[in-house]
Amino acid sequence: MWILVVVLLVALMVPITAILLDSPLGRSMARRLEPDGGAAGTGGGGGVRQLERRLEVLETDLEELNRSVAGMREELQFVQRLLEDPTRKNRPS
Repeated sequence: MWILVVVLLVALMVPITAILLDSPLGRSMARRLEPDGGAAGTGGGGGVRQLERRLEVLETDLEELNRSVAGMREELQFVQRLLEDPTRKNRPS
């Protein structure tokens, strides 16, 4: 019985892990785990390179958030139109 539970648990963890890794949160975590490519050991320029990299990450995250907000705005407008006049579709033009 325990073997069946373990197999089911592993089988369910695979898609959950894939969903989490493909999400914006997973991508953000992956970017943070990437090595700097030796930028930290170059002396005074390392701090500037790290700041540039963080700025690029923040800009990418901001673009993703803007796209997400725009999509939600369109969905909200669609739902509001449906709620305002649900019989509009049945009217003759």
